[in-house]
Amino acid sequence: QVRLVESGGGSVETGGSLRLSCAASGYNFSIYCLGWLRQAPGKGRREKVATIDNDGTTTYADSVKGRFAISKDNDQKTLYLQMNNLKPEDTGIYYCERASQIGGCRTFAVWGPGTQVTVSS
Repeated sequence: QVRLVESGGGSVETGGSLRLSCAASGYNFSIYCLGWLRQAPGKGRREKVATIDNDGTTTYADSVKGRFAISKDNDQKTLYLQMNNLKPEDTGIYYCERASQIGGCRTFAVWGPGTQVTVSS
């Protein structure tokens, strides 16, 4: 059974940092694109934050470029999101996700339960 579990969320002040982790199990970790997305309070739509493909290619939302870094450890089967210089608008529930097919980051089909990030001003 494919499973993703996020951790590392918390409450920080503006300018602070957090490192999120996503532990994966139940599939060949290294061959699928992975990503992070978030859902702000009161908003139904989830926003794409970052992706990392199986070859290490990364993409970022404009709102987080230069502040966030996505990475992964294939041996540990863990995805990371280093978040620096956090802003109140970064507040939300952060989810990790896995692509639905091998190769490319077009569609995603597996999500974790999420971890809460709160940034106070």
